[in-house]
Amino acid sequence: MKAFYTIALLIISNIFMTFAWYGHLKLQEMKISTHWPIYLVILFSWSIALFEYACQVPANRIGFHENGGPFSLMQLKIIQEVITLIIFTVFTTVLFKGESLHWNHLAAFVCLVLAVYFVFMK
Repeated sequence: MKAFYTIALLIISNIFMTFAWYGHLKLQEMKISTHWPIYLVILFSWSIALFEYACQVPANRIGFHENGGPFSLMQLKIIQEVITLIIFTVFTTVLFKGESLHWNHLAAFVCLVLAVYFVFMK
């Protein structure tokens, strides 16, 4: 169950992270934050990032093998990177209509899947 909780929290964390990092660009595109000063954009992003950290930190604590979890630090990081790219790809292709997937993006995903395979190899 610790592996499930870790991955679920990492997914939630990455959803918040993606909105914190790139959501302000969508707000700008929608003409909502076009005239916001940069400090307000940063505060907006930080307020979202607080929820990211509220999920990321427990995910790493629950999942880390020295805390009784099933994953090493390398495994946690690779899992997190794969989740990040999946969430980012969905976010980008759904919310930003000018962005699309190309063959080289799919090749990069295959490389990440291979990274997961290799990091879990004994």
